[in-house]
Amino acid sequence: MSNKQKLFTEFPAVSTQEWMDKAIADLKGADFEKKLVWRTNEGFNVKPFHREEDLVGLKTTGSVPGHFPYVRGTKADNSWLIRQDIDVCNDCLAAANAKAVDLLTKGVTSLGFVIDREAVSAENIAALLNGIDIEKVEVNFKTCATVSVKLTEIFVAYAQKAGADPKKVFGSVNFDLIGRSLARGKAIENLVQQYVDIINASLALPKFRVIGVNPFYLNNAGSYIYQELGYALAWGNDIIAKLVEAGLTVEVISKKIKFNFGVSSNYFMEIAKFRAARFLWSNIVFAYGEKCPRTCSNNQPDGLERCGGKMRIHAQTSEWNMTIFDAHVNLLRTQTEAMSAVLAGVDSLTVLPFDAAYKESDDFSERIARNQQLLLKEESHFDKIVDPAAGSYYLENLTESIANQAWKLFLEVEEKGGFIAEVEAGNIQSVINATNEARRKAVSSRREVLLGSNQYPNFNEVAAGKIENVAECDCKKHDEVPALNFSRGASDFEALRLATEKSGKRPKVFMLTIGNLAMRLARAQFSSNFFACAGYEIIDNLGFETVEEGVAAAEKAGADIIVLCSSDDEYAELAPAAFKAIAGKKLFVVAGAPACADDLKAAGIEYFVNVKSNVLDTLKEFNSKLVR
Repeated sequence: MSNKQKLFTEFPAVSTQEWMDKAIADLKGADFEKKLVWRTNEGFNVKPFHREEDLVGLKTTGSVPGHFPYVRGTKADNSWLIRQDIDVCNDCLAAANAKAVDLLTKGVTSLGFVIDREAVSAENIAALLNGIDIEKVEVNFKTCATVSVKLTEIFVAYAQKAGADPKKVFGSVNFDLIGRSLARGKAIENLVQQYVDIINASLALPKFRVIGVNPFYLNNAGSYIYQELGYALAWGNDIIAKLVEAGLTVEVISKKIKFNFGVSSNYFMEIAKFRAARFLWSNIVFAYGEKCPRTCSNNQPDGLERCGGKMRIHAQTSEWNMTIFDAHVNLLRTQTEAMSAVLAGVDSLTVLPFDAAYKESDDFSERIARNQQLLLKEESHFDKIVDPAAGSYYLENLTESIANQAWKLFLEVEEKGGFIAEVEAGNIQSVINATNEARRKAVSSRREVLLGSNQYPNFNEVAAGKIENVAECDCKKHDEVPALNFSRGASDFEALRLATEKSGKRPKVFMLTIGNLAMRLARAQFSSNFFACAGYEIIDNLGFETVEEGVAAAEKAGADIIVLCSSDDEYAELAPAAFKAIAGKKLFVVAGAPACADDLKAAGIEYFVNVKSNVLDTLKEFNSKLVR
């Protein structure tokens, strides 16, 4: 007979208070809240540790995958579709079709066709879909709003003519008048009737969704996670409310809406976002009294099928944090983003190619983007386990917290008249653009890090030659309402560095390392990374015996900036000596924030760089003096 025992039963239980007492003791007088409690951008605090007791009372626990309220997913497995988009024009139909057919042999299970409005015709759609089994492959379309209803009618007719089983045809038309207003400043006109028309046009295909709710626009504009989620809920709810008033049922409407989210690099927070999204959306839908047929597989104890509340989610990796410089780091960002999305149970996913920020992606970068998902599925087996976040003290609490913050924002929008009214007034755009500015300011001071751009740049990279003009949708931009600002987080640093490149002059920064070995090395490394963010040439050194020797070496090297790297205690003597030796012939910088800084400033020393410096503003000042 085996003697089974639980692990660690021989150890005494440790209470939460004991953990707290130990943490406080180890802090040696430092403030627990300031040192260990994380204040998120989402407006709530995250504790440094969680315990089982933190799960008590949470609304998101206790469910199973595929069952209301769908926090653990809308299906019993974690299969997701790998999507790649293809641009389609009148002159490239054959090439687009050939590419689509080829992609289906390389792991893609969801196709996205971005079609020029001039190319929308029955003949062209038939040519585009030639050789594609629309019962087995998800087919998604995006085109200009003016021809979206026409495109839907054409696709429905194509499916019927092909003899496809209407219950097996799945996909979408991303028809979105509201997102067009956010992204392009186009006023929202005749929204209800157009949405009614496109829903009616698609009724013959029950699994084909035709109304896009696209919070990825907010994500690409730099929104905080709770803003993306809260506004997405308000967006979808406003559509339901207006179409119910127009006479459609919530059952019909909810099954025609598809949510297209962005996913950022905040790994655990993004997992929590998608879990909270399904939970909150299902509750919104059922507040309208939606009841689906009982013939579906996951009936609830009350006898009501919850199909209409299943949020259909497509996710795409974020554009906001993509970079031009050191672009292969984008692979790291998109990989963690993809992991967040699939672990959270999205239905389909697009991983943007690493070079999407500066050029039309090629076969290589598209292949890598596909393979990023294939690695997660075929090698990491992320599709073999459903909602691994379930039961995690940390992630369950994150899910609850993000749900609460998003719900508060949702209610605020509802109290102000709804999402559409707020978009028409420009209020949503104003809030998100303010967030974009705040986040770019955080990037400028390194409170938010973009590897390769504002921290640890590739010192010698030259990027201007690789930048191409990326083609945009042929839909025109308008100024009828305010639009979102899609400036990426790295855009200000990239503009600065590109200005250095285009000037034809690359300033030289010389590290005058002297004194305390550990401090001079640490400060030289910090300063090298600091100035390399502007594309300056860095000249590092092992050390000098005297400042005069260092200054002479800097002049011989043709330095434009001399950075003194030593210890705080030594700066009181070394900095004035170096400043005197330079005699104003070069820009002089002290690395650090020594206690004697005021005395050094009084002696005429102007520039200091340290962890509190605003990197972007400081480098702009140097560029104004050195780069013409």
